[in-house]
Amino acid sequence: MRPLRFVALGDSLTEGVGDPVGEGWRGWAALLVDGLSDGPDTSVEFTNLAVSGAQTRDVLERQTPAALALGPDVVSVVIGVNDTLRCTFDIHAVAARLDQVYAAFRAQGAVLLTACLPDPGAMLGLPGVLARPLARRQRAVNTVVHALSERHGAVHLHAAEGAWLTDRAMWSADRLHPGERGHRQLALRFHALLEQEGVATGATPSAEPEFPAPTRSASLWWLATAGTGWVARRCTDLLPQLLTLAAAEVRHRARGTSARLDLSASHAVASALAALSVAEQPDAA
Repeated sequence: MRPLRFVALGDSLTEGVGDPVGEGWRGWAALLVDGLSDGPDTSVEFTNLAVSGAQTRDVLERQTPAALALGPDVVSVVIGVNDTLRCTFDIHAVAARLDQVYAAFRAQGAVLLTACLPDPGAMLGLPGVLARPLARRQRAVNTVVHALSERHGAVHLHAAEGAWLTDRAMWSADRLHPGERGHRQLALRFHALLEQEGVATGATPSAEPEFPAPTRSASLWWLATAGTGWVARRCTDLLPQLLTLAAAEVRHRARGTSARLDLSASHAVASALAALSVAEQPDAA
């Protein structure tokens, strides 16, 4: 019998950052693998194409062609946070790319996994004037992901809310990536959804960590080395625009017109989704 092929696309979350095993990362997708099959008669071939720092453009242009060539039965596309952390953020472009990616895998007959993700500004505990623009962007991405997941019949996980967000035991030292316990939580929740669809026939992934949590000194060392590089790259790209957005927040708040920023973001999302609907309509003959 042909193995079930599971291919994971995305960024550092799916790459497994926060769940170290040996010299590399494991992560929620790898933890889900054993739960997809119930015995030796149906093995699982797992390929993780996710890359730290990836954006929707990377998934569309690089990861998707490679994944389609593998002919996956199950494919996960969990992406979008890095788009919100760039000065080039454009919800219209994000929506168009995700629509193409989702459609390509569904046309091939793959079961598609997607997820809404937490707001990075809130996870980092940024001040309100800095956090609100990021929250607005992440809400926009989540709204698009939710709408397109429904349109394309994806198995969709609402990971942007719930008690797990405020449980420090779920998160790694950088507060942006889950630790092992958090990755296991994602694997467990995806497994439950796939089990309902009759796709996951294996055992439920364990919620309990296999390895001890990193010590405080180990966490601080990671932040001082790899973590510092991550912050530096994001600050170089995002910080100038984020300060501009924060200044706009202050001005609107002083004028009592903060609601206009939320309204503008909502209109942009509606416009992005409407543009996709128009593009899908057949030409009138």
